[in-house]
Amino acid sequence: MASFDLSTAQDVFGLRRSTQQAAAALSLDRQDQVRLATALSELGRDRLGCRGLEVSFDLDPASQSACLVVTFAWREGPPPARETLDLAAKLVRVDFEPGATVSRIVVTQPLPADGVRTAERRTRLAGALKNVARSTETDDLRAQTRDLIATLEETRAQREELRRLNEELEETNQGVLALYSELTQELETTNSGVLALHSELDDKRRQLQEASEAKTRFWTNISHELRTPVNSVVALSELLLAPGSRQLSNEQREQVELIGSSGHTLLSLVGDLLDVAKAEAGHLDVHPQPVDLRLLVAHLSGILLSGHGHDRVTLVTPDLERPPALVTDETLLVRILRNLLSNALKFTERGEVRLDIAVDPDPAAPAVLFTVTDTGIGIPADELDRVFEAFYQVRGPHQSKRPGTGLGLPYARTLAELLGGSLTLSSAAGVGTQVQLRLPDLGHQGTSQPKPEEEPETERAGRDR
Repeated sequence: MASFDLSTAQDVFGLRRSTQQAAAALSLDRQDQVRLATALSELGRDRLGCRGLEVSFDLDPASQSACLVVTFAWREGPPPARETLDLAAKLVRVDFEPGATVSRIVVTQPLPADGVRTAERRTRLAGALKNVARSTETDDLRAQTRDLIATLEETRAQREELRRLNEELEETNQGVLALYSELTQELETTNSGVLALHSELDDKRRQLQEASEAKTRFWTNISHELRTPVNSVVALSELLLAPGSRQLSNEQREQVELIGSSGHTLLSLVGDLLDVAKAEAGHLDVHPQPVDLRLLVAHLSGILLSGHGHDRVTLVTPDLERPPALVTDETLLVRILRNLLSNALKFTERGEVRLDIAVDPDPAAPAVLFTVTDTGIGIPADELDRVFEAFYQVRGPHQSKRPGTGLGLPYARTLAELLGGSLTLSSAAGVGTQVQLRLPDLGHQGTSQPKPEEEPETERAGRDR
């Protein structure tokens, strides 16, 4: 699309400026702009002196994702230094293609998926390269200094060296032409330091990822190891309380019931830990199927009303004469709603817990809204940002009567995002809480609502944790 000859050091500085303007026009972020400009200036400086040296900018039409392709081509000259290729490869993708008549270095930079068409990108690229003003040596030095300062501030390293360099450049602004060679050498040294810092950041990111994976493996292993003995405790307590078992005294029966209740609580905690570990590890698969929301609401009502003895709390569910069409994973949806409704019932002493189901009015994105509203104790405003943290619980006297793990809301939000939806919460202390689940219809294109006689997968939903 656009080509430039490289014959002098001044052309290399011009290449750096052209690269930055082209990268900005193609919506690359600041860090990628500096990386690309640094890599191209290093490669251009290495190739100076080669016969017929030329650099060209274009977009790769054959790539599945949009990419900016910058090509260095020359007819005669030594091969590029391995150190230069290695340094540039830490910032961008670099391919060296030696040839009998023409040799090339091809640099590929992926572009952000911002929805801009290729033709529009070509227009932006051409305009950016066409409008590059010729700069003086002083302007080029200042531009490089600003780029280095911005990059090193982001990595929070070498601040003292950059401050000293910036002060030195300001003090010697009048004599910058005389000191050109010395300052250029210092900038090259600093560029090498920037490349090393980027490599160190990549290493730190890998270490954090490995630590997160180790935590998930620990949760999974511990959950599996605890589940078997806890199941045994629960089963034995049920056998002792069975009608055909040996008669127990009142005190013994209370003790066995306490053992069974504690075992169920521990088993629930183990299940929560295992589910969270699976979600974080990406081992929860989504199986979209048409969902009959009437049967789903009836299923939830039966589970919650049988497990909660709230005389002063009413569970209100919608009367769905014409339920919205929804294709999603019914098992995961039941888990989300059960968590939300259980939380609402747990922290509501009197009043009602209401479930409402409606169609999202946005026609561009078909979705169903599930809203759980309660008249419970509510959440203080300063705690709202933390209730979605794993294991976090709002402090207060209510905890002694309502034990929990602090996993319900984080787990529900994780499942909602896994289904492509979102989970939001609003609350006021002493007034109540409202949680809204928005789920997209995964089968709205060509998928109809399930017929009443079709049997939805409520049995599969009943086998959740």
